[in-house]
Amino acid sequence: MNNYLEKLPLFVDQIRSIRETIISNIVLIGQIPAPTFKEQDRAKIFLERLADFQVDECTTDGYQNPIGIIRGTNSARPPIFIVAHLDTFFGKNVDHNYIIREKSITGAGILENSVSVGVLASLPEIFRKLNLRFESDIVLAGIVQSIGKGNLRGIRHLLKSWPTPIRGGICVEGCELGRLNYYSDGMIRCNLDCNISSHTSWKHHFRPNAILVINEVVNQILKMRLPQRPRSRVIFGKISGGIKHGLIAHDGKLGFEIQSTSDTMVKSMMNEISDIISGVSHEYGVDLKLKAISNLSASKIKYNHPLVKNAVAVMEKFGIKPVSEPSVSELSIFLARNIPAVTLGLTKGKNYHFENSRMIIEPLFKGIAQVIGVIMAIDSGVCDE
Repeated sequence: MNNYLEKLPLFVDQIRSIRETIISNIVLIGQIPAPTFKEQDRAKIFLERLADFQVDECTTDGYQNPIGIIRGTNSARPPIFIVAHLDTFFGKNVDHNYIIREKSITGAGILENSVSVGVLASLPEIFRKLNLRFESDIVLAGIVQSIGKGNLRGIRHLLKSWPTPIRGGICVEGCELGRLNYYSDGMIRCNLDCNISSHTSWKHHFRPNAILVINEVVNQILKMRLPQRPRSRVIFGKISGGIKHGLIAHDGKLGFEIQSTSDTMVKSMMNEISDIISGVSHEYGVDLKLKAISNLSASKIKYNHPLVKNAVAVMEKFGIKPVSEPSVSELSIFLARNIPAVTLGLTKGKNYHFENSRMIIEPLFKGIAQVIGVIMAIDSGVCDE
């Protein structure tokens, strides 16, 4: 590792010298809408860019994940995976035309996760610019059906069906530079629908209000006694309902997530919340439907794992302060299959999940160099336990 740690800062200027190629790939790919389950157009362009950069093999797996492979010098070494999810939160009805300025790029989905896909497509040219060859094959995979109801199906299929052992993985996200994820909490993500039929026999002034019913569910969940160890929590992330100010709401929706470092605790909390919802449904005489849309198992590698220690060393070489939190990204699927992996952020930005999301260009070159440093660490054997 120390043999090339000193060389890493020199990479930044060399990567910056092909700035236009990298930005072109980010914009070309990012301006193609790719809501979950409808990533095909973006996947096609991603593969075309990899082919233009003359990777050794371009293909798709059985789940239509687009994949480019750069052959290594030692066929006995397992491959190294670098992945980024293709899907975003925005459909074709949202304007995807990006505003490119000298210091920033603004547009829907740029940080989540178009910048990462554009960088992934640029890596073959970046490797060529830096004159880098690796012992392992480098597998560049755009992942479909990751976020929301996609429930990470793309990465689940890719890793399950891959025919050989995998040496290590890097999951690339747009923000924030300094992000270093190496563990994942157990999680169940749920939607709750409340429906009060307009055809019931309720008199107008006694008709239940869907918003108030959901509010009662929230209040009862907040009364749950949750332990500090294992660390556990319920996050309420989305709520909607009603039509107008003067009309009792007949419909309401709640989106929430159960998280814990213990899978057993996640299941226990889910059971308790199901009982709460059943009770409120019976008490108010309304139809409440609870649906789990995605789930993850708790998994991790330790902070003293060589991959994590070397990732920290790479980041510190660039003056980047690592920040670690639990991740619900593709990382969790790598770790659940006992494949050492980390998630890294590429740049800085604002309005992460909004249509006017904005990435800052200059930190990106250091972010790319850090990814290359971690690839080099894996190729040097830090994951070969």
